[in-house]
Amino acid sequence: MLFKGQPCDNDGPVFQAPWEAHAFGMVLALHEQGLFTWDEWAQALHNAIRVAQTDGDPDLGNTYYAHWLAALESIALSKGLFSGAEISNKKKQWYAAYLHTPHGQPVELAMGDHSQQ
Repeated sequence: MLFKGQPCDNDGPVFQAPWEAHAFGMVLALHEQGLFTWDEWAQALHNAIRVAQTDGDPDLGNTYYAHWLAALESIALSKGLFSGAEISNKKKQWYAAYLHTPHGQPVELAMGDHSQQ
C-alpha cells in the first residue's frame, strides 16, 4: 500500500534514510524474539500516529518512520525492554555522533559506546 509522500523507486516503497531501515529491522527482530505480538505493535503504532496527528503532523507519509520509532520506544518502555533513562542516553549518544560526523559520512556509534553523554 502506498500513500502520498511515501518515497518510492521503480520497485516500490523505499526507506528515506538508513535509520528507518534499522528501526524497521529492530521491530521485526523484537517480534521474532516473542517480545510483543503484532496486535500489540499495531496498537503502539496507531497510538504514535494518533499522538503525532494531534500534535499537528499533517500525515503526508514522510514522517511514517518517525511514528514507527516513537512506537518502538513506547513498546520497549511498556515491555520493560529498556528504561526511559537508557533510551534518553542512547538518543544523546546518537545526537553527539551526528554532530561530530563529517557531512556525507554515515553516522555511527563506536562499538561498545555505552558512555553517559
